[in-house]
Formats: sequence, C-alpha cells, structure tokens
Amino acid sequence: MKKGVAFAHECLIFEVCQPQQAKKVLDENMSVSTALPCRISIYEENGKTILATLKPTNLLAIFNVPQLEKVAQEVEATIVKIMKEAVSA
Repeated sequence: MKKGVAFAHECLIFEVCQPQQAKKVLDENMSVSTALPCRISIYEENGKTILATLKPTNLLAIFNVPQLEKVAQEVEATIVKIMKEAVSA
C-alpha cells in the first residue's frame, strides 16, 4: 500500500530523463514540464508482463511545438531501445 490506498496489483513506474534533451524542450516551452520526465510502466495483465509508455512524439503534439519534433523523436527512440532491451534480457 502506497499513498494510503490499498491496491491489489503491482505496477512499477520508471522515470526516464535525458537532462540535455529536457533542457532543449524547456528552453522552448516551459509548459511541457507537465509531461516530464518520460515514464515507462511495467505491470502484469492476464498473466503477461506489459511495458507501456506514452510516446514523446504524441505528448509533444499536445503542446503544438513542431520545432521540437526532432528532440521528441530522439527521446522516443531511446525509450523504445530501453524497452526492447528490457524484454530481451
């Protein structure tokens, strides 16, 4: 039990941060700070382990900052790599 609420399921949430990329994003638009850092969740569903994330490219689209698309793509590629390595370990 965490935060005072009983919950029968286990869900691990890993925060992923690349400080240099975060600086680029925040220098451009501080409101994007509400979506940082990126997260990867790991949980079990129907007997299977699930890794899930919100894609940075999708998140950034909410803020209408097309000039940051390249940064979002780079961060997303890193997150996908982390997730692929985790499932192959």
